[in-house]
Amino acid sequence: METQIHVPIGSPAITKIPIHVEEHNVTEGALKLIKELRPSWDTSEVKTKFFTDGTTNKLVGCYVDDSPEDVVLVRVYGNKTELIVDRDNELKSFQVLHANGCAPQLYCAFQNGICYEFMEGDALGTQDVRDPSLRRLIARELARIHAIHAHNGCIPKPNLWIKMRKYFSLVATEFTDQASNIRIQQEVPSQAVLEQEMVWMKEHLSTLGSPVVLCHNDLLCKNIIYNGKEGHVRFIDYEYASYNYQAFDIGNHFNEFAGMAEPDFDLYPSRDMQMEWLRVYLQDYKLFTNKSEEVSQRELETLYVQVNQFALASHFFWGFWALIQAKYSSIDFDFLGYAVLRFNQYFKTKPAVMALQVPE
Repeated sequence: METQIHVPIGSPAITKIPIHVEEHNVTEGALKLIKELRPSWDTSEVKTKFFTDGTTNKLVGCYVDDSPEDVVLVRVYGNKTELIVDRDNELKSFQVLHANGCAPQLYCAFQNGICYEFMEGDALGTQDVRDPSLRRLIARELARIHAIHAHNGCIPKPNLWIKMRKYFSLVATEFTDQASNIRIQQEVPSQAVLEQEMVWMKEHLSTLGSPVVLCHNDLLCKNIIYNGKEGHVRFIDYEYASYNYQAFDIGNHFNEFAGMAEPDFDLYPSRDMQMEWLRVYLQDYKLFTNKSEEVSQRELETLYVQVNQFALASHFFWGFWALIQAKYSSIDFDFLGYAVLRFNQYFKTKPAVMALQVPE
């Protein structure tokens, strides 16, 4: 049993280019990479487009007017993000998902980032993920990823508790008496409370019987790309992809209905909306895993309970993540305020969610 992603035998090796791109001068470094990846392009003709929605990394697209459809994306990892992202695992996830038709082509890795193919389409917003036709496409695509089997025949183990424990150890120093951040001491629950909740979650959620599958783990709206011409959605950004509980991935996505810049948790999907989503998901998951039986009401109710209880773990996971980002990130975002929102939402929703019962 293990948590590491395994790449299919015969997958092409990842090209590694020994170039470091300065976070504050991405264009210059990107052009050096383009010389290697697109030697036929005249670098004086290369145009760049910055994508500003990332809260972890810097991202720039490079192209020339002669072939505007060939956009090379250059992603520069944010400061200290290696503390929260397993970069080796990210590359493996990229390879596995590409091999299964779920991800773009990875062109290369460089010292502090990766280059990959641009996926045509529109990043979704909080209203888009509520749209009935898009909901079905998202449920179907997530089922397709969850059905990808572990290639070495191992029994995959969830990465959630290991990762959460690691994040907790990284933020624990912020709770010392000497900690200078008054906001943390006043607004964030104490270290003892957070640890107690984390232990309780592991004890309870581990017993719910949610299958361990290949998960995206970061299915926020902007990571879902809708291609209207092709009529499909694809997911981008595999930094947090790992083997994990099926219900965590879905519950995390439902939490992301709230949005990120100014989260509105009143947008969390209603029971009816969830049931419709989960039915499509289960039908397709069975299809992709060659199970022919119909989706039963009991299965649907069970998944509903699992998903909503695992959504609690999602609040905690991203709360810890945001505390780490608040300390190290150079990106202009109120990470500490975001952490407070996620922890508050956890404690607010816990009583009602824990009252839900898995059907006998």
